[in-house]
Amino acid sequence: MSWYLAAFLSALFAALTSILAKIGIKDIHSNLATAIRTTVILFFTWGIVLFQNGQTGLSNVSKNSWIFLILSGVATGLSWLFYFYALKIGEASKVAPIDKLSLVLTIIFAGLILKEKINFQIAFGSILMTIGAILIALAK
Repeated sequence: MSWYLAAFLSALFAALTSILAKIGIKDIHSNLATAIRTTVILFFTWGIVLFQNGQTGLSNVSKNSWIFLILSGVATGLSWLFYFYALKIGEASKVAPIDKLSLVLTIIFAGLILKEKINFQIAFGSILMTIGAILIALAK
């Protein structure tokens, strides 16, 4: 599978996540909804790891990898908590585009932290994504 297809499938399932979560969160607290979702993800992903016998690589994970994966997990948890709260009180069609400004922030962080090259095309696309997200969020 190419990275293009994997990225598209990620976007497809992320979109379904937003719609399904908006329906499921209707009558419960956003943090409880996040906890339920996270528990499902925990069992789902460990099930895949165990099915593929991937747990054998656990002893090979470096201290540096542990630190950054734990920090990434904390960032993911915070992202989900804020996302579910926004989804609880806002419209999914407006919350999701603002959430997807993470694309623009990722590009900025990739340039600053990972030293990835940000050319005119990438910068211009990022500006367009930002304008689009703002226009959608402000729509009446």
